[in-house]
Amino acid sequence: MTKLVEINVQDAVGYLKLNRPEKLNALSWELVQEVMDALDDLSADQTVKVIVLSGEGKAFSAGGDISSMRELADAAEVAEWIEYVSGLPKKIMDLNKYVIAAVHGYAAGAGFSIALAADFIVADEDAKFALSFSNIGLIPDLGLIKLLTERVSPPIAKEWISSAKTLSAEEARSHGLINKISTGSVVEAAAEFADFIVKGPPISNKYVKYLVNHTGDLHKETAFMQENMIQAMLLQTKDHQEGVAAFFGKRIPQFNGN
Repeated sequence: MTKLVEINVQDAVGYLKLNRPEKLNALSWELVQEVMDALDDLSADQTVKVIVLSGEGKAFSAGGDISSMRELADAAEVAEWIEYVSGLPKKIMDLNKYVIAAVHGYAAGAGFSIALAADFIVADEDAKFALSFSNIGLIPDLGLIKLLTERVSPPIAKEWISSAKTLSAEEARSHGLINKISTGSVVEAAAEFADFIVKGPPISNKYVKYLVNHTGDLHKETAFMQENMIQAMLLQTKDHQEGVAAFFGKRIPQFNGN
């Protein structure tokens, strides 16, 4: 039986590939479970400093699996399904390591949500980001409305959602949604983009992700205090000592996450 995800670890990069190409990597219950389990495994792997999430076949992900949703018997099952699948973007955002979405083909609907939940997006030059919910009388889900309006203004978000907008990679980059456009292999481009993460300090990267992802949740004074407390802790780490020694020694620091 073909695995729904493929995992590979190389040079401190954990590669996680959605492997349901015949369905354009649409999110079934089983696929979501396997992806979340794989994320847990890569998070626990101390050799992995960053995770690259990609899709096999013609698309990153076409969104939710409509055929699976049609099998749901009633409103209670629908609600359970949506709540369960919403756990995937939450897990990506709560993970203690950076995640790079390497997007090719379509990131449509829930697939767009997954990409936005990642810390960075590297997209193929022909990639498309689709908000087609209004075409079938629905609204975005899996956190897409919040994630989108954290990046673009509310009027733009409303226009895109209500008009079922499809964004090109260049248009997405012009609005600050993606970090890099690739003209070759998008996974290779994501690995190259990840170089600064691989060479960087894992502990401080973990806290940068946490603080940035939660900055909107905190009052100003709480945010200041939280930064100060984390900084006081980081000042005691071996990675900080190594960074200082490398600075004065005029060499590249070798961070090990301690």
